[in-house]
Amino acid sequence: MIDDISEAHLRAVAAAEPYPYWFEDIDEPDACPALVGAKRADLCIVGGGYTGLWAAVEAKQRDPERNVLLLEGDTVGWGASGRNGGFMDASLTHGLTNGRERFPRELATLERLGLDNLNAIEDTIKRYNIDCEYERVGVIDVANAPHMVDGLAESYQEHLKLGHDVALLDQAAMQAEVNSPTYHGGLWQKGRAAIVDPAMLAWGLKRVALELGVEINEHTRVDSVDRDKHTIRIGTPFGRVNANNVVLATNAFPPLLRQIKRYVIPVYDYVLVTEPLTAEQMASIGWTRRQGLSDGGNQFHYYRLTSDNRILWGGYDAIYFFGGKMSSVLEQRPETWARLSEHFFTTFPQLEGVQFTHAWGGAIDTCTRFCSFWGQAFDKKLVYSVGYTGLGVAATRFGAEVSLDLLEGVRNERTALDFVRRKPVPFPPEPIRYLGIQATRWSMAAADRNDGKRNLWLKTLDKLGLGFDS
Repeated sequence: MIDDISEAHLRAVAAAEPYPYWFEDIDEPDACPALVGAKRADLCIVGGGYTGLWAAVEAKQRDPERNVLLLEGDTVGWGASGRNGGFMDASLTHGLTNGRERFPRELATLERLGLDNLNAIEDTIKRYNIDCEYERVGVIDVANAPHMVDGLAESYQEHLKLGHDVALLDQAAMQAEVNSPTYHGGLWQKGRAAIVDPAMLAWGLKRVALELGVEINEHTRVDSVDRDKHTIRIGTPFGRVNANNVVLATNAFPPLLRQIKRYVIPVYDYVLVTEPLTAEQMASIGWTRRQGLSDGGNQFHYYRLTSDNRILWGGYDAIYFFGGKMSSVLEQRPETWARLSEHFFTTFPQLEGVQFTHAWGGAIDTCTRFCSFWGQAFDKKLVYSVGYTGLGVAATRFGAEVSLDLLEGVRNERTALDFVRRKPVPFPPEPIRYLGIQATRWSMAAADRNDGKRNLWLKTLDKLGLGFDS
């Protein structure tokens, strides 16, 4: 409902282009040709988002002679990898709280490996001169309600025990960093996150992959994956591929293997971007250190500055459509954009009058553990890595490395992890799936209105290991 949203806040978003800001006024690389006819490959990667791109780059770096083919149904970076908020977080577990709840014995190892992974991404960006507006500015978890302050203090102590570089900010210190009357405190993780232009990162990785000798076919939808006598056979509208090994990196899109369908659902997330802020407007909010921000509600917002001082503002609504429906029509949701507009001006009332220039949405792949998982098929010649739940800009590189390890039969610290070896609890069938998700969304919203108190439904999910507090 938008009846309770002011006309000014509706007008602020009414003229926004329903198109990702990251694709605007940028020289997108020319598309590679579609696959026509038959090909063979040592390794075929299905999906041209971050997981597929990192798998392609890492595979050629491990073995330059390996014949690597990447197939993308649209263009590289067109899906979630090109339309996310550009937060590059070191966490592999979608945050410390989720990691502690699900992998307590491995948490220290996962945090170390996550930081190593982020450092490796930064090294790759520098080594190959990828222009993606990378800024290692850290991220602040914001307490935008009084009841959240104690949770930040507890999280601060846990971060210190793990050796993280963090600062606990009281209300005055938080508002000195970024000026909002809604802030009661913050937890600044200084070295474990960066911001980036996500589309430029995808296109940079595409360039690197091509330079390393990866063959890429775009506008090549994969219709089937099955086992031939000696290889894996991949069917496309105008051709086919016979591959010795396959990495499935299809994110939220309908899985090509039946076994994945039980574990992954598409959830739609929505984003706004403002016009560039003036010098006076920037002075009114501070934010000189340009950290990424995320508030502490169950239904949370994430936001950051772009290189030209716009504010990207997203999150809050996470919409699952019955039956896992996916459609380009669902990428536009004016009622969510209107609500985001209202929340933006509540957070930054000094920016009243600012207009939003872009508004868009896209599907995230999520699972019941809210972070990535892996699986194998066809005598371990095929590996999939899915379930990132929106925090995959950095974690996908780790996912790609694990996928290659599994294909190669490598036994190492990564593949020995329960985090890698275990799968999440599957979702129930419809209509129970849809009803359960709606009950969870309603309950999380109620908890946010009730000082964080979780009702019986959320407590039951917590006991079953299915709860989420982000």
